[in-house]
Amino acid sequence: MHEFSLMADLLRKVEQLAKDADAAVVTAVKVKLGALSHITPDHFREHFEEAIVGTVAEGARLDVVQCEDKHDPNAQNILLESVDIAT
Repeated sequence: MHEFSLMADLLRKVEQLAKDADAAVVTAVKVKLGALSHITPDHFREHFEEAIVGTVAEGARLDVVQCEDKHDPNAQNILLESVDIAT
């Protein structure tokens, strides 16, 4: 269930950014997976694609950057890098 709460939090952020920009559609989302985040890009993508159904991000392209630096201050985190929107 960790993935469910992770995706719910991410989508809350994405939807808020879209709302703040008066955007109807999110076209792309870019995330950075820390080296110690314990999720692979493929596993993240699978959960993302399930979570966006019925949201402003449905159909959005997902760009995932996998960080390899275990000493990075964000090595345990999953960071929302950017959101592309269409108005």
